[in-house]
Amino acid sequence: MSRLTLRLPETLHQQLTRLAESEGVSLNQFIVYALTRQTTPAYSVHPVPTGEVTRQEEDFRTLINKLEPNSPEQLMTALSQREKVEPEEELSPEIISRIKQRIQNAAQS
Repeated sequence: MSRLTLRLPETLHQQLTRLAESEGVSLNQFIVYALTRQTTPAYSVHPVPTGEVTRQEEDFRTLINKLEPNSPEQLMTALSQREKVEPEEELSPEIISRIKQRIQNAAQS
């Protein structure tokens, strides 16, 4: 673990101390938490606006309606043309294999 000496205005120091006390943690823990939260927004959970959810659901329904009357061959052609993306770094080959197996099992049911 690294050590950092930091000069803070007294008022900020007092405010951070009060916030740490209100959370029931040390000042160090609170500052580490606050900095972590500030620097990792990608891992934060953000609510999706209702309008966006509705739009995505409508887009999905439209896609399904376009695909339903097609033959299995046409569906496979459409699926083969979809955008392919690399799995996230956190997904190990084992996890990816399990996910693929679940999809295959669901398709066979």
